[in-house]
Amino acid sequence: MDDPAFLVIVILSFGLAGLVKGVVGLGLPTVSLGLMTLFVDLPTAMVVLVLPALITNIWQAVGGGHFKALYRRLWPFLIFAVLMVPMGTFLFVMVDAAILERILGGLLMLYAVTGLVGWAPQIRPEHERLAGVACGAVNGVLTGLAGTLFIPGVAFLQALGLPRDQLVPAMGMLFAAATASLGTALVLNGLVPPSLGVLSAIALWPALIGMYCGQRLRRHVPEALFRKVFLVALAGIGCYIGLA
Repeated sequence: MDDPAFLVIVILSFGLAGLVKGVVGLGLPTVSLGLMTLFVDLPTAMVVLVLPALITNIWQAVGGGHFKALYRRLWPFLIFAVLMVPMGTFLFVMVDAAILERILGGLLMLYAVTGLVGWAPQIRPEHERLAGVACGAVNGVLTGLAGTLFIPGVAFLQALGLPRDQLVPAMGMLFAAATASLGTALVLNGLVPPSLGVLSAIALWPALIGMYCGQRLRRHVPEALFRKVFLVALAGIGCYIGLA
């Protein structure tokens, strides 16, 4: 808080991360943590991330006017994505997180590459509820275990065939629920000191400004191009997770 250079780093990191999130609907934790951990330890960066991630995901979830319809369709998936987070944190001490992150990163890259070459799995309507419960449960466990908010949740949402104006808020609903669960765990375990809480509030504003600019840019991107940009972003995130 007393170092102006670090404040500049925070502002630039979250501004860029918000811009990426505004365009493709995800990537704020990956970009901001990737930049901030060049200067501070990971636990500090994660605490600073909580408020920007939570608020930007809530904004993403409620934007576009599809929130009620998406919630009615996705509530089993979302509930299990939240309820299973504690199970993941319980298993954290039993699993080598580094190995798990490399596996998750590889799976994400594989999914993105297969999508770019034209293979797009689809979930039949009669299987949607069961698949949602299973994917939500796995997503929740992996959120608590490795801090990944989107595996396999994003793949599930894409397999539903949601158009861009529904896919982006649906991802926001998933990320907001997962972030709230993780943030609660940090607070209950006394891992959010007041100084970092203030810094997290400061980081929120460049994230919001960047996200607003990214959303305006996204409106001018054709649906087919958006899908390619989205999959390339997933591949990049998978590469970062797998090789970090």
